[in-house]
Amino acid sequence: MSDEPAFTIGVEEEYLLVDKETRALVIDPPQTLMAEAEEMCGGQVTSELLRSQIEIGTKVCDNVQQARADLARLRRNIIEVSQRHGLAPIAASTHPFSSWTEQKQTPKIRYEALTHEMQGAARRLVICGMHVHVGIDSDELRIDLMNQLAYFLPHLLALSCSSPFWGGRDTGLKSYRLTVFDALPRTGLPERFASWAEYQRHINILMDAGLIEDSTRIWWDLRPSARHPTLETRIMDVCTRLDDSIALTALLVCLMRMLYRLRTRNQRWRIYTPMLIRENRWRAMRYSYDEGMIDLARGVVVPFEDLIEELLELVAEDAAALGCEKELAGVRDILKRGTSAHRQLQDYEREIAAGASPEESLKGVVDMLIRDTAVGLEAL
Repeated sequence: MSDEPAFTIGVEEEYLLVDKETRALVIDPPQTLMAEAEEMCGGQVTSELLRSQIEIGTKVCDNVQQARADLARLRRNIIEVSQRHGLAPIAASTHPFSSWTEQKQTPKIRYEALTHEMQGAARRLVICGMHVHVGIDSDELRIDLMNQLAYFLPHLLALSCSSPFWGGRDTGLKSYRLTVFDALPRTGLPERFASWAEYQRHINILMDAGLIEDSTRIWWDLRPSARHPTLETRIMDVCTRLDDSIALTALLVCLMRMLYRLRTRNQRWRIYTPMLIRENRWRAMRYSYDEGMIDLARGVVVPFEDLIEELLELVAEDAAALGCEKELAGVRDILKRGTSAHRQLQDYEREIAAGASPEESLKGVVDMLIRDTAVGLEAL
């Protein structure tokens, strides 16, 4: 396709830092840890709102394979630096038992401004996510693809769930993270706009009113990046296993290329009301993929596996063009093996059945998360 977007990729992952002895979140990590991480990762590591969090971001990658290699390198570096201090990162969107009330905030002006404005809604943000940027040079195309891609956001969430526990309890949700994040303003499904100019007008209203500094304070599940010519998908929990992160990155970039391909044929994905997409978003939070999802074209709940097979067939041409067929096939592995949320709950129930206390069982879940965060790194 002529004038095809670059479809470059950037992946950001947020991790929680735990004490390997107590398995709890480290409340006050050594001050040297971040400096050591920066020395190993360069400008690809940053602090987060809370001191028990750390964020990494890949370079701009030309393909999924480059993204995998860089993500693996960054994970390895964070694991190595953390080990020097008796700590370990876990790629999970919530900690199984540590309380948000005990955490210390990173001393930065922008974080202090955030908690001053958001108060208790911000202080609870002991949550981590995975953000994937896909390079789309055209402003107008970013808006058009944002409008259409919103349909698939619940599917991506369902495959990424890693936050079933909160404060030492099974929440009954596979992704509890979003119940915490949705308490902030300007979150949830993206708004719809007829053009880039219309989007910019709305952003300018909030900026002119002094409510936001820029569009980085728009925290939708999917947004045009304020700093890069990319469309940034933010709905996903952080995936505990590297292979799952890469499978979902491959699925996302293939979906974007598929929607662009339809556009070149004067076709487009049908736009459904936010009400209906929100229903699937809730089902993904609650069940992951266990109880199916609404096929909005047919108006019935169908097995999630059927929807995924249809999606994989839809984007097969795009996976071939982007050279990520192998990585995309990892989506089926998630369905076979279970998301991180499924594995956490299974591990907890296994420990309980073996006679462990709830507290011991939750520590066992942390041990599993530490192991799984490092899976797949040694092969690269």
